Amino acid sequence: MTTSFARRLVIKQALLGVAAMAALSTFSAAASQQVLRVSAIPDEAPTELQRKFKPLGEYLSQATGMKVQFTPVSDYAAVVESLATGKIDLAWLGGFTYVQAKIRTQGTANPIVQRAEDAVFTSRFVTADPGIQTLQDLKGKTFAFGSPSSTSGSLMPRYFLQQAGLHPEKDFKNVAFSGAHDATVAFVAAGKADAGVLNASVWDKLVETKKVDPTKVRVFATTPSYYDYNWTVRGDLDPTVVQKLTDAFLKLDPANPEHKRIMDLQRASRFIPSKPENYAGIEEAARAAGLLK
Repeated sequence: MTTSFARRLVIKQALLGVAAMAALSTFSAAASQQVLRVSAIPDEAPTELQRKFKPLGEYLSQATGMKVQFTPVSDYAAVVESLATGKIDLAWLGGFTYVQAKIRTQGTANPIVQRAEDAVFTSRFVTADPGIQTLQDLKGKTFAFGSPSSTSGSLMPRYFLQQAGLHPEKDFKNVAFSGAHDATVAFVAAGKADAGVLNASVWDKLVETKKVDPTKVRVFATTPSYYDYNWTVRGDLDPTVVQKLTDAFLKLDPANPEHKRIMDLQRASRFIPSKPENYAGIEEAARAAGLLK
């Protein structure tokens, strides 16, 4: 074998190796794109989030042709960071968490749909204390919010309390954070807090499923409405996948029994398109509260 022939053979083998590696890399990238990674803010117990998402995940898998993988996280910040770093593709966010994700991703995180109910969302103030009838009666009492990053369990109720002339850290005896909406009700029911606040949707579900006795823990005030939850995608997700996801949500029809099961678990009458502008008021409230810089 001549030196020149041997050299050409080595070069050819090297090129074939590079081509094989490139093909393998392309195949691996394509394979990784076949998994849609989904998460959600932990505003309820992880087992409940998994239960609610399972049929929706199966539906989205059929609509996109992708395997849908749901990964629960320990706190709200983890969802924002996972979306920003590309570890998840689609996330169920509250309004404030979306604002945080928008800022963290330099505006690339995109809310694609929300429930019709999310355009007129409210929070409920609850108590087991017969002496509490109005927001003003909270002065000198112990109080529980949900997570500090929760739109409906902290930010917006705090904003409306301030509008009513109440400043929790100054006017309440003690302020606690339960971490989740259902936990707030448990705090109040157990006497760990004189009153608390949670989103209207979770309150209604707890009453319907008899997980709270409304004759013992009752609603004594409701906030004005505001925009809240949405489904948000990471900014660099394949536009074709984004369109398939959007279409799939918008096609959910309560007249279809299979769809109705999904929508009932999501507590949605229907899904509607969402947009960043919907959350300008929440961003303004967060900045006014000193929660955003």
